[in-house]
Amino acid sequence: MAKAKELKVTLVRSLNGRLKQHIACVRGLGVRRIHNPVVVMDTPENRGMINKVSYMLKVEEA
Repeated sequence: MAKAKELKVTLVRSLNGRLKQHIACVRGLGVRRIHNPVVVMDTPENRGMINKVSYMLKVEEA
């Protein structure tokens, strides 16, 4: 069985003054603070949240 792909997501910009939907997307990905990477599964749902707030995130394959 193939291993599911994972993404390492890091917040690089502040959440201050952002839209509530964008803050909710970042929190939904499990990111808590700036420069603290989180590993998430590469699913369409997570990709959608990443695309919505891509201007605040750095994404790498884990």
